[in-house]
Amino acid sequence: MPPIDPARPLAVIELRQYTLRPGRRDDLIELFDRELVESQEEAGMAVLGQFRDLDDPDRFVWLRGFPDMAARRDALTAFYGGPVWARHRARANATMTDSDDVLLLRPLTDDSGFRAAPSTRPRPGTPAPERFVSATVWSFPPGRADGIALVRDGLLPLLRSTGAAPIAAYATETAPNTFPRLPVRTGENTAVVLTSHPDEEAHRRHLAALRAHPVAGNEVLPGIEREQTSDPRTLRLAPTGRSLIC
Repeated sequence: MPPIDPARPLAVIELRQYTLRPGRRDDLIELFDRELVESQEEAGMAVLGQFRDLDDPDRFVWLRGFPDMAARRDALTAFYGGPVWARHRARANATMTDSDDVLLLRPLTDDSGFRAAPSTRPRPGTPAPERFVSATVWSFPPGRADGIALVRDGLLPLLRSTGAAPIAAYATETAPNTFPRLPVRTGENTAVVLTSHPDEEAHRRHLAALRAHPVAGNEVLPGIEREQTSDPRTLRLAPTGRSLIC
């Protein structure tokens, strides 16, 4: 398959969280960033972000995108049936104990998703940037749209007005998994918002400003809390040297 046109929107995103064997995260990152970035993109997908989870030394988080579900099926079929994965899968799989924690997502609004930009990707061996990325995941009852609407129509404008425009925002993609060889979490109804900051202290300052905002503190955040099925989970992420998201 040809690589994705960088101007084409990515309508489907996978947020993938891998649990790794103790001490093996840097082994996987080195292999991934050297061998499994361009090879996936040549198969027709976009590798968007690779991260160390700051709360778990044995967790690797990454995102990849596709133009649509049919393109996802074709790209994954090409890559996982191709020579690059055949050559490296044993070494990659040896670092992992679980790779099935995957959220299948779609952009929350027309302009809240990523686009492919491989021309800006750092070269292999580039040191990790001193940046902090957060990915907050809210879970709501299946079939209910109120919580998603509050994130979309209430929270996103407040994030922008308090100085941390989200770099992307997504909701669960409910279409059937077109590549069942790779499981995804089913029965989910989530919203995911990613923000980027110079460092974690800047992120904390932004959260304080958001909570102090009268509309956020009195209306939007309590409204989201009433709708959610559990406390939101915020992934605290450090980009690798080749991550486009940083």
